[in-house]
Amino acid sequence: MKTAIGRALALTLLVTHVASAQAAAVATPKEVMDGFPPSKESQVTFGNYRQHPYSQWAFRNAGAPLNVLMVPRAGKIYPLKEDVDSDIGQIRLKDANGDDKTVDQVLEENYTDGYLVLKGDDIRYERYFNGLSRDYQHIWFSATKSLTSTAFGILLAEGKVNLNDSPAKYIPELKGSGFERVTIQNVLDHSSSIDFKENYTDPNSDFLKYYGPAMNMARVPGGRDAEPQSTEIYGIHDFLSKFIRPNTKEVAGEVFDYNSANSDVLGWLIARISGLPYDRFIQQHIWSKLGAEHDAYTVVDRAYMGIATGGFNSTLRDAARFGKMILDRGKFNGQQVVPADWVDASITLDAKDKQKMKNNERYKGAAWVAYKNMWWILDEQKGEYAAVGIYGQVIYINRDADVVVAFFSSQPVASAAGNNSFWSKIMATQAIAGKLKGHGQQ
Repeated sequence: MKTAIGRALALTLLVTHVASAQAAAVATPKEVMDGFPPSKESQVTFGNYRQHPYSQWAFRNAGAPLNVLMVPRAGKIYPLKEDVDSDIGQIRLKDANGDDKTVDQVLEENYTDGYLVLKGDDIRYERYFNGLSRDYQHIWFSATKSLTSTAFGILLAEGKVNLNDSPAKYIPELKGSGFERVTIQNVLDHSSSIDFKENYTDPNSDFLKYYGPAMNMARVPGGRDAEPQSTEIYGIHDFLSKFIRPNTKEVAGEVFDYNSANSDVLGWLIARISGLPYDRFIQQHIWSKLGAEHDAYTVVDRAYMGIATGGFNSTLRDAARFGKMILDRGKFNGQQVVPADWVDASITLDAKDKQKMKNNERYKGAAWVAYKNMWWILDEQKGEYAAVGIYGQVIYINRDADVVVAFFSSQPVASAAGNNSFWSKIMATQAIAGKLKGHGQQ
């Protein structure tokens, strides 16, 4: 099956990839979506929405190139006090290139779309770029994984699932797949040892041949015209159950290998166990309890199922509200939204958690010490960790400094590994947290 589908799609993907590269080389627009109607060279499309500079428009208007479902807000808006500290932008640091910069310079030079610092309930710093504003939603990409993991903890606390079980116990369709032999904890830690690799850039990768079209987030000619009756791998659930096989050279739980398919399994578990679609579970159990200013929305796959691995969109301030709930151990506005023990579990590490990160060559030299429950850990003792998405989306938590930082970006390069634009913003974020540590809420 893989071979047959692969031959059919590899050529079209390669042609699309080459054509896109040639088009970009011929004409790069000075301004995206320029004119009414926009000029052809400035037009955002499903084929170019992840390419810079088109992404600057597309990431704050993801409902245009992608299909989405609403995640409505509810209740009274939780107030955030604007108590801006003008000195924050002038904090000096060494960026990832070793250059002396201010925070303002780092943000201005590294494809930032929006950046917000929250100390307690106070907004201490807030800036927007590239057309983003406090009222625009922006795609989180894989920072969504941390939201999905957070939501899953609610079912765990209700006693509806056991982390030592196989996902196939709750989803019979996964029997015989690469996810049958693993535990749910393996899935949460991306230690499932499946034979599918994450690759956003190779047009011949399984990610772009099978997973991307099923997610409806990668352009394959004819992909959006597929019908479920005649397409074996239509949505992401088909992909998880019919395509993924175990990596027999590895033992599940022993290797950290970041893979988005794990989060989609977790999203499927949420829906199957709760009896609610993923988007409605997130709305009822988390988003409706955060006093959000705006509705959120989630990207859906070809079957119109919410993409638990990278589809969430919100405003920057509402992302910071989610981060504040995590900072406060699952409590928000006097209500325990998520069990504190589950929030704490993400930064409760053992030697094996850390060793798995050290053993992964991709992250050699990076500041991460572990990946736990779909959160990236910087310092478990300080409670410093983050939700991270491709192209530079981050919700940063620092318990020691009592600080949350949320930022959105449209970096040209997807991955954070070895990406100086990404790490310069993380370094700026850490410098701010250090400056604000010990400063009480004003």
